Amino acid sequence: MPLKAVLFDMDGVIVDTEPLHRKAYFKTFNDLGIDVSEELYASFTGASTKRVCDTLIQEFNLKQTYEEIAKTKRDYFKEYFYNDEEFDLISGVRELIQHYYDNGIKLILASSATMATINMVFEKFELERYFGGKISGADLKESKPHPEVFLLAAEMANEPVENCMVIEDSTNGILASHRANIFCAAYRSPHSKNQDYTLANIVVSDYAELELDKISKYF
Repeated sequence: MPLKAVLFDMDGVIVDTEPLHRKAYFKTFNDLGIDVSEELYASFTGASTKRVCDTLIQEFNLKQTYEEIAKTKRDYFKEYFYNDEEFDLISGVRELIQHYYDNGIKLILASSATMATINMVFEKFELERYFGGKISGADLKESKPHPEVFLLAAEMANEPVENCMVIEDSTNGILASHRANIFCAAYRSPHSKNQDYTLANIVVSDYAELELDKISKYF
């Protein structure tokens, strides 16, 4: 089946918000007086803020609510988002988005980030015109590795799953794509450590490798 739609994750795929999230989360952990190990933090990659907060509340027996923890983290994140000079699009992704757009490929964003964060990124980097739709996993009942977000994204593109490709960088996202039976290209992000790419159909570290002529043999 021909490739008709590409479903993009956002964190670690379009933008390097991972370092900003990390700074914001660890500042929040500090405020909460909890010691989160690198191993536990790595397991949060690709998960929604709600899932992270619920895990923390359970793991550390916290008295704070999900809403309180999420607000603290969100405030720190915004501070870094607008003031961190190193924050930019991932190298090569704008060219790849433009390439797909120019070739009539439908683009849908399917991210675990909140819609507020998605809109901040799209506004800052002027991405709105390229994408036919945006889905926030934070608005759904299930978060990655559940396939719901990608199944909805394929539906939003009005394409069967076999005509779609997911671009992901996290274990949870790759597993979600696999469970949705959608071809998955894993991007080996310098910011996503300890991620498992086993279930991805292809793994790349340069977005030029995902141009249509390079992946035509798969579709």
